[in-house]
Amino acid sequence: MAKDTALFFHTAFLEHDTGRHIECAARLSVLIDCLASSGLVGQIEEVTPSPAALEDLLRVHSARLIEYVRSLAASGGGQADPDTVVSKGSWKAALLAAGAAIGAAEAVLDGRFRQALALVRPPGHHATRDAAMGFCLFNNIAVAAARLVDRARAGKIAVLDFDIHHGNGTQEAFYNEPRVLYVSFHRHPFYPGTGRADETGTAAARGANINMPIAAGTPPQEYLAGWQEVLDKKVRPYHPEIILVSAGFDIYRYDPLGGLGFETDDFHALGALIGALANDTCGGRIVSVLEGGYNLEGMPHCLEAYLAGTDALDVGR
Repeated sequence: MAKDTALFFHTAFLEHDTGRHIECAARLSVLIDCLASSGLVGQIEEVTPSPAALEDLLRVHSARLIEYVRSLAASGGGQADPDTVVSKGSWKAALLAAGAAIGAAEAVLDGRFRQALALVRPPGHHATRDAAMGFCLFNNIAVAAARLVDRARAGKIAVLDFDIHHGNGTQEAFYNEPRVLYVSFHRHPFYPGTGRADETGTAAARGANINMPIAAGTPPQEYLAGWQEVLDKKVRPYHPEIILVSAGFDIYRYDPLGGLGFETDDFHALGALIGALANDTCGGRIVSVLEGGYNLEGMPHCLEAYLAGTDALDVGR
């Protein structure tokens, strides 16, 4: 029986060795183990991604940054910035992470799946044109969206980012691009310091960049009400052809880098809002790409709840 949801994952993601860093391979291991032990993996078609090509990366990143990451990994690794580790295995992992986001988006647009989940690392939404930063080497979701735009696969793409940190790299990539509507709810002031409400895009893309700065300690009900309003008033009238989600689970109340009070049920509610939007606007087409989330005990349950909310998985089955 054909499955509606695809899982894009590669064991090379575990070879991005960050040592004792909070962004570590165990983040993916606990998610994969949970999906397997709960039987949910049986609802998903597992797909092995292909690496992103150089031309895919160059739509978002400079040749200088790409060569820097490649050469640093080839020399055995080091620090791309004080927060961002590169190891010998990071080059392969980073190419495959961007490739997983591309493959997931194209598989959904091709109608092979209704939804897709890319469980990747390193994460991506902080990587800018010229800099690897904030644990991110290449901007996975931006690379995927840029390819869809460049190849005219989709004329209107919504990128929804619920990571607790602002996706400064994603904003930068599409600040002048009206074919990509970027929405970010994030704690502010907080790392990386961008994401003010008045950062709305330029020229023809003015209004296509929507930042919703959230104070630490904002109640989940208020946060969810904000998402509901933006989705209804801004995203729904845009009529996206596909929805790409930067899924950061560091809004969980026990996340060590967090500061928002999300419980597991709140992730279900957020997923349901996104799922309803997708059903109304683009035939349910959702591609979720992992960003942050660092509480190893709680994150698997948050992911399950979110996927159940979007109707990617039947957790009660």
